[in-house]
Amino acid sequence: MNKDVMGLIVKRDDGSEIVNYDNPSFPSYIYDGWGKPRVTWEKVPHFHEDVEIVTVKEGHMAYSVNGNEITLNEGDTIVVNSHQIHYSIFPEPVRYVIFIIRPSVLMSSVAVEMQAIRPIIDNPEISHLRFRGMNEYAKDVYELMMTLPDIRHDPFQITMQFFRLWDIIRKQATHYMSGEGEVPSDPRMQLFKSMMHYISLSYKGNVTLAEIAASANISKSLCNALFNQYVGESPISYLMHLRCRKVAEYLRSSSMSLGEIAAITGFNGVSYMSETFRKFFDNSPREYRKLWLNPVAQMQNSGEEA
Repeated sequence: MNKDVMGLIVKRDDGSEIVNYDNPSFPSYIYDGWGKPRVTWEKVPHFHEDVEIVTVKEGHMAYSVNGNEITLNEGDTIVVNSHQIHYSIFPEPVRYVIFIIRPSVLMSSVAVEMQAIRPIIDNPEISHLRFRGMNEYAKDVYELMMTLPDIRHDPFQITMQFFRLWDIIRKQATHYMSGEGEVPSDPRMQLFKSMMHYISLSYKGNVTLAEIAASANISKSLCNALFNQYVGESPISYLMHLRCRKVAEYLRSSSMSLGEIAAITGFNGVSYMSETFRKFFDNSPREYRKLWLNPVAQMQNSGEEA
């Protein structure tokens, strides 16, 4: 795990997340963590090849998956499928276990891949699965998820538990898999991803709504509609949120002055950067940097046990 980016969701230019795996040689991330309103990893839309599984231990939270908000109460679990646009929402402090893992870990043979893995991860109708309440598998999933933090550095044990989880996921997903041929992907999602890509490449400059829309060859009204559908905010608000996340990365990983950081993140001056940053993260850039220079505060805010 890269300690410099704990508590941050770091994305590639195309909007996909660079998952901060526990072990660089094994594509798995397990965390017994917490969230609260306005932390840096809340409401950050992203996608990745990995499957993401979250179980709520205390409190409640929500996930937005392709623009649909799913409420999770204590004991509930959500499985977010590969390549879906998603982000977490924390209306109150919550504790949870998160498990992010590459599906290829299960692909021991072509037969297993084609019979048990691909029918789920390649099915556009399965954006997510939720286990809650009286669901017959909810308790089993919860118990399996609670074993993971203790084995987070043991690839063999993780693989065994992932197979057990996937067996339950297959059973839950059975009614989605008709076997009647490939379902076409959602073209609106591809348009949205292309606009996320454009913003990631262009955020340092003077980006306009017209330019964002033009990057997907669509109207400004459709551009606004897609951003509100998938991330619940306007394109310009999304742009500002991205700039502030970049500011947070520089505050934590460099000794650059606030003026230097403002200049390379697209802000017209330190005052404007500070005002915008506070709106998203409830701290000024100076307060944020001071917080993350304190090792104890850093562990508390990233979910690590002090």
